[in-house]
Amino acid sequence: MLRLAVLGSGSGTNFQSILDAARAGALDAEPVCVLSDRADAFILERARRAGVPAHAFDAAPYRTKLEGAGEARVLALLKDHGAEAIALAGFMRIVKRGLLEAYRGRIVNIHPSLLPAFPGLEAWRQALDYGAKVAGCTVHFVDEGTDTGPIIAQRAVPILDGDTPDSLHARIQAVEHRLYPQTLQWMARGQLRIEGRRVLGAPETPA
Repeated sequence: MLRLAVLGSGSGTNFQSILDAARAGALDAEPVCVLSDRADAFILERARRAGVPAHAFDAAPYRTKLEGAGEARVLALLKDHGAEAIALAGFMRIVKRGLLEAYRGRIVNIHPSLLPAFPGLEAWRQALDYGAKVAGCTVHFVDEGTDTGPIIAQRAVPILDGDTPDSLHARIQAVEHRLYPQTLQWMARGQLRIEGRRVLGAPETPA
């Protein structure tokens, strides 16, 4: 079983999908801890209700990145819980060198767009404002950039004429909740390998 840590800053719906898949036997991973840079993030409450160790950490003085003392706190917590890999689930900070070097090739993220289109915040709103006809979600390995790591899997979500940012986001999230646990299962089974910008070993059938 892959010992998986989850980092998030918000409500934790993707964490919930990971937890549900693990407990249903569809994901060969054990969520060993949930860490958040926000003490009031509901992802922490989800974890506590499920009996998963949950910790808030202070990332000050930085507002948008995880570095310095905050990064050291996270690394210590990950070590304490024996985490072997990390899933970012709505984690709103840029991961920096210390964490990347400690977990090279073992940190994944899910982003609500078809990368490389619309990186950054509120990607569903970016797609809608741009007039795109298709949105979606991407699971990728994390590197030094913002949503720039090698892509593992993507799923498209059509943009409808009557869509609002909220309705489009909700439909993207429904796809995320299926795709993320499946992608983590490929990693847990050791199927994935990175060759340059390409990730090989992911099945071609949709999740």
